[in-house]
Amino acid sequence: VKASANKRKFEKKVVRKETRSYQERLKEEINRDREEHGKKPFPQDKFDKEESKEIKESTTDPESGYYVKDERTKQFAYSFHAAADRNGFVLGTIVTPGNTHDSNMLEPLVDQVIENVAKPEAVAADAAYKTPAITNYLLKNEITPALPYTRPRTKEGFFRKHDYVYDEHFDCYLCPAGEILKYSTTNKEGYREYKSPKHICATCPLLSQCTESRDHQKVVTRHIWQACIEEADHLRHHEDVKPIYAKRKETIERVFADAKEKHGMRWTTLRGLKKLSMQAMLTFAAMNLKKLASWTWRAPKMA
Repeated sequence: VKASANKRKFEKKVVRKETRSYQERLKEEINRDREEHGKKPFPQDKFDKEESKEIKESTTDPESGYYVKDERTKQFAYSFHAAADRNGFVLGTIVTPGNTHDSNMLEPLVDQVIENVAKPEAVAADAAYKTPAITNYLLKNEITPALPYTRPRTKEGFFRKHDYVYDEHFDCYLCPAGEILKYSTTNKEGYREYKSPKHICATCPLLSQCTESRDHQKVVTRHIWQACIEEADHLRHHEDVKPIYAKRKETIERVFADAKEKHGMRWTTLRGLKKLSMQAMLTFAAMNLKKLASWTWRAPKMA
């Protein structure tokens, strides 16, 4: 939702990166994983080290966020995150600055729905929500993830991630040339690192398709919750899950389309998160009432 703010009037500020909702859970699992591999757990200060980022803050509406969609679309905006049921009724909503990534808001949004309505049997979302943290959260809460296929993001001419086969029993990867990439460490982002033998890779005929590193070493990473992503990919083909994902375009996508086209949610004249949250809740409440009215309305019988 475009904010009521001039995109040319801003100040550059350095701010602390926001803590993700799953951070504490991830810390515990990282240290447990390191101990299982014979590594020392990270000290607390390793995680507590403050990370900062530079942002553009509007002088007109400081609570909005600078949203960059592409080269042509750059503006101060707010993001409306919403959850709908199979019939298109909005069950919950959270408003954030436009520079907040969608994936950071699914967990608090589902928690809101669980608290106010009930625990859903499944959650259908687009590719932006297909992350290790989200799939882990859903499966841990016995909620079926209905998520789409995501194509590999590998450079043209290089082997893709699935060309390196993971051996769960020996906890290692096999490269296309048949060499073993052994476990090296688990970093503080939650990724295990598997590294190839440099002396063998240096003379490998497939090196140019494998890595551009100066030391000729290939590093493959695997998140400690990667099994949850793989389970979500497996469920994607299940006959019970396919129609759930197909419903997404008829429900939540329709909600946002109607909100923009019929309820003026392309832009706002209000400023501040509190006022925008009120606008979102009132708009979605009105849309729910309209749908309920259309369901209960009966055409008068002709005399």
